[in-house]
Amino acid sequence: MKRIFLFLMTNVAVMIVLSASMNILGVGRYLTANGLDLTQLLIFSAIIGFTGSIISLLISKWMAKRSTGARVIDPQAPGNPREAWLLDTVHQLADRAGIGRPEVAIYQGAPNAFATGASKNNSLVAVSTGLLESMSEEEVAAVLGHEVAHVANGDMVTLTLIQGVVNTFVIFLARVAGYFIDQVVFKNERGVGMGYYITVLVCELVFGVLASIIVAWFSRQREYRADAGSASLLGSREPMIRALARLGGVEAGELPKNFQASGISGGKAISAMFSSHPPIAARIHALQAAQQL
Repeated sequence: MKRIFLFLMTNVAVMIVLSASMNILGVGRYLTANGLDLTQLLIFSAIIGFTGSIISLLISKWMAKRSTGARVIDPQAPGNPREAWLLDTVHQLADRAGIGRPEVAIYQGAPNAFATGASKNNSLVAVSTGLLESMSEEEVAAVLGHEVAHVANGDMVTLTLIQGVVNTFVIFLARVAGYFIDQVVFKNERGVGMGYYITVLVCELVFGVLASIIVAWFSRQREYRADAGSASLLGSREPMIRALARLGGVEAGELPKNFQASGISGGKAISAMFSSHPPIAARIHALQAAQQL
């Protein structure tokens, strides 16, 4: 909760600095004088920017089950010894991490796993049949530790906030640019014209690409933290190193686009800058380097 509070305060500070900078440069005064209320625009942008992200977070468990076909294991009656072991392992890891026990699910597919949920005490950890069949129990436990660490770190909530903030800036800055270009370049003096709409469309595309790079960078950092979290929960980095090495040698299972960032192994990206996960080799190196400290 403290980390989330600091994150929100940091972004409020950024918005204040942005507003002050626009006023110092005269842009804010010019736009305000010509009928654009920056405060109202910022509020509008925040509502639009955060609404979709928050709704996605709240329904993430339901969407994950529907989109992957994941079957939740009944804690009172696991179907077989493997399911009983999965439940017991996730519950032990959750207890060590000090969070509520997540739902545990299995889905059909190539090696992968993910965690999702609206809070630390309302989460889901799911593993694929391919991962269970291709790894030893110790390696699977390391992957489960990685996913539990994501939940314990509050990564789902943090990434939702980051996505909401960048969405807000994309919407806000695109409309400020659109209004400015419409007034200065196209000399439109009544309402907004085509210059506004064209500029907003172009700026949203450009700023959206830049925002994706920012979100992907944050996502990669949380993967390093979750790897380290797994090592901490298991008391050793070796199982996580071996699990990552195993993942590096197989074709990872593709998750639905909305959940690719949640998987132990990310989906394909057009560039490393847009990747939600660091390269496997880099993750192994980070664990090995930490082990030597």
